[in-house]
Amino acid sequence: MKPLAHHPALRWFSVVLRGFHLVTVIGLGAALMGAPLSIHQQSMGVLSTGIAMFVFDLWNKPRMLLEWSGVALVVKLGGVTLMALNDELRLTLFWGVVVWSAIFAHAPGSFRHASWRR
Repeated sequence: MKPLAHHPALRWFSVVLRGFHLVTVIGLGAALMGAPLSIHQQSMGVLSTGIAMFVFDLWNKPRMLLEWSGVALVVKLGGVTLMALNDELRLTLFWGVVVWSAIFAHAPGSFRHASWRR
């Protein structure tokens, strides 16, 4: 029997949660570019789905915080928190978090999953 963390329903939960997160990121980007959406609400959506993914991933892999991928997530959550609080830096932080996310999402697994405590 597979461990609970690898159960197909939990995998689908993760996929759906990540989909909602992408929707909120796109909504925030649109709001920052002038779409008639609440920037604060979109920021809170990005932050809440990001925290939910972080908690789920940490439950699934507790050692994640010892890897560079865990550090990257903490930095991203910090950037999104600042986005929600600082109007002047919001656009710069948005693009910084997007670039940071792309770099870590596509970095080699040997780097992402390496320990930062060497």
